[in-house]
Amino acid sequence: MAVSLYDVSVGSYLQTLGAVQGFLQRGLDHCVDNNIDPQEIVGTRLCGDMLPFAFQIVSVKHHSLGAIEGVKAGAFGPPGMGLPGTYEELQALVTSAIDGLKALSRDEVEALADKDVTFAIGDFKLPFTGSGFILSFSLPNFYFHAATAYDILRHKGVPLGKRDFMGQMRMKAPA
Repeated sequence: MAVSLYDVSVGSYLQTLGAVQGFLQRGLDHCVDNNIDPQEIVGTRLCGDMLPFAFQIVSVKHHSLGAIEGVKAGAFGPPGMGLPGTYEELQALVTSAIDGLKALSRDEVEALADKDVTFAIGDFKLPFTGSGFILSFSLPNFYFHAATAYDILRHKGVPLGKRDFMGQMRMKAPA
């Protein structure tokens, strides 16, 4: 059986977004249990030249639902720098990405495979097909930002393990 663009994109996005939703909740629970203001996490960076936690979560949405929307529009660029101000707003971003992806049909996504899309930052442009963009640009960025958000929570003391990052795996149904 051939793997479809829908499965590798929407299926993978939903698996990891579900995990992000879960580890964000674990982060909030950790803050409540330990009398920590969750706002301390929103601006946290792993090092000075990395963007903060809030940007990582914005980028998870941007490189999932936003990537599909970008392919549909034929153009994609970096997310804006106007970041949500609260931890709860970051959680809402993830929920809205999940809801938006669940609303997509398989046929709608499959139709994007050969569509032209250009990534642009100012005058710098990278031309892709929809599938090339999703597989070689969007998914790597998506996983990078999801892992960085996870790492920031770990750095802040949230008790997370690998299974928290994996999300709900798509296993074979029992026979």
